Amino acid sequence: MSQTVPPFAELLARCRHSAIHLETRDVYGVSNEDEDFAAWRAGHRHSLENRDEWWNDFHTSVAEAVGRGVKVRRARVVSEPLSEYIRYEHSCTFQNILAGEEVRWLPRRLASDLLLPGNDLWLFDSGLIRFGLFSGEGAFVGHTLSDDPDVIKNVSEAFESIWSRALPHDRYSI
Repeated sequence: MSQTVPPFAELLARCRHSAIHLETRDVYGVSNEDEDFAAWRAGHRHSLENRDEWWNDFHTSVAEAVGRGVKVRRARVVSEPLSEYIRYEHSCTFQNILAGEEVRWLPRRLASDLLLPGNDLWLFDSGLIRFGLFSGEGAFVGHTLSDDPDVIKNVSEAFESIWSRALPHDRYSI
């Protein structure tokens, strides 16, 4: 079944109340991050003072949504010790926070009794899920949408269980 999935910015622009993002992978091979990740590996770190260097359309979309009153939350379930990629993500998370997201981290060892969705996802206004599909190596494969009420209920409950245990970004040190 072929499915047209609107761009993230369009889905977030439609959002009125809440957007939650669940990330459960330890490695992502997303091509639009390759250059930045390589620079990070070479020792470059983004700073608050140089926002023009890292602010992008994603941050603008989030900031606009938050400005409209949308609560944007991101939870990351991570293995410890952290992968190199997750250490990179952690170092850049201040960008998400400055855009208006709330971000929390849950070590995978503390999630053993939780039921987790099989794919990363965004849930918009508790009415539409955009699942992110990735290969075993972390390469982006595609997106699918679901508005199935049972799936939304399960995903929402899973996210809230994770969120309640996870540590706010400023309390999760690496």
